[in-house]
Amino acid sequence: MNKNGKRVFIIVLDSFGIGEEPDAASYGDTGSNTLGAVSRSTKFAMPNMAKLGFFNIDGVTCGEKCAAPAGAFARMTERSRGKDTTIGHWEIAGIYSPKPMPVFPQGFPQEFINSFEKAVGRKTLCNKPYSGTKVIADYGEEHMETGALIVYTSADSVFQIAAHEDIVPVEELYRICQTAREMLPGPLAVGRVIARPFTGQPGSFTRTSNRRDFSLLPPKATMLDDIRAAGLDVLAIGKINDIFAGRGVTSAVHTTGNADGMAKTLEAQQRDFAGLCFINLVDFDMLYGHRNDVDGYAAALSAFDAWLPEFLNNMRKEDILMITADHGCDPSTTSTDHSREYTPLIITGNHVRPGTDLGTRPTFSDISATVLDYLGITNNGEGQSLLSEFKK
Repeated sequence: MNKNGKRVFIIVLDSFGIGEEPDAASYGDTGSNTLGAVSRSTKFAMPNMAKLGFFNIDGVTCGEKCAAPAGAFARMTERSRGKDTTIGHWEIAGIYSPKPMPVFPQGFPQEFINSFEKAVGRKTLCNKPYSGTKVIADYGEEHMETGALIVYTSADSVFQIAAHEDIVPVEELYRICQTAREMLPGPLAVGRVIARPFTGQPGSFTRTSNRRDFSLLPPKATMLDDIRAAGLDVLAIGKINDIFAGRGVTSAVHTTGNADGMAKTLEAQQRDFAGLCFINLVDFDMLYGHRNDVDGYAAALSAFDAWLPEFLNNMRKEDILMITADHGCDPSTTSTDHSREYTPLIITGNHVRPGTDLGTRPTFSDISATVLDYLGITNNGEGQSLLSEFKK
């Protein structure tokens, strides 16, 4: 531990948007509101987040506002051009992305596909935008018969490769994805190459928890790099390590889903470290947002809320907890893609002045600026620190 024992925990509720941003129409997301959609479900209950000030956030019209919130709260605006996981997390960590990452609504160029097939020694199937569960239902049997890889994309900047674990062992799929990552520079430089292993038989295929993301390297230093350079720890839980391509991370663990992520967060909380613990809880997005499962999304939020008191009770005197998101994914729309939305920010801890309304912030990067300020590190990235506004 460092001499003051300061620790910051950032929990990203992946895709938990709280209403359309002003430019949502240019992304095809007019009317999107992930919170609004799930709050109408009978499975939705977030009393502990309510006590921290969640329903007091600007623009939130559902739920009951707390008369005396225990935390500080804000509505975060994504400044970067995009609505995907990589750009959202990078902005949280201090990077502004003025250009969206490339997308391929017609599939990837055939010239690239030909080169990729030659490099990995396997043919490919599909090569067009597709739902992740539907693509294995439609192409899984042919994949098992031929060994050809199922490659597909979405509205996001991704190159995804699905393969049955009995046909392409997981480690081989990871090597194939790494090859693809290296073959996608410049105008083909998608944000992520994603390994999508699955199991089962035709008619009953199931994606496994062995998913792995192979991200672009951040274009410049992030708060993770700055914290590590200061001699402090950066613990990554879930897909955080993948999103930042391992850069700036001192310790990383992958997770099998939200329950595992929350369990590993409690384990990290008991460690004697100083610096940042950065957590992504992926099920909101992967299992519910992209599958338009309103009740499933609502139930997952309720489970997180029920877990929260244990974490809060175990916080140390110098700990600060931040709860936020990276984009939206409204499960009630006809689209199964991410949505351009504001995100929440809840801040709590012994040093946080209760009931501090931080308003609407112009960039997710105010989070990284605040973390660095609290840890006593110079901010070399975007954003303005909120520390002086909420610190007791």
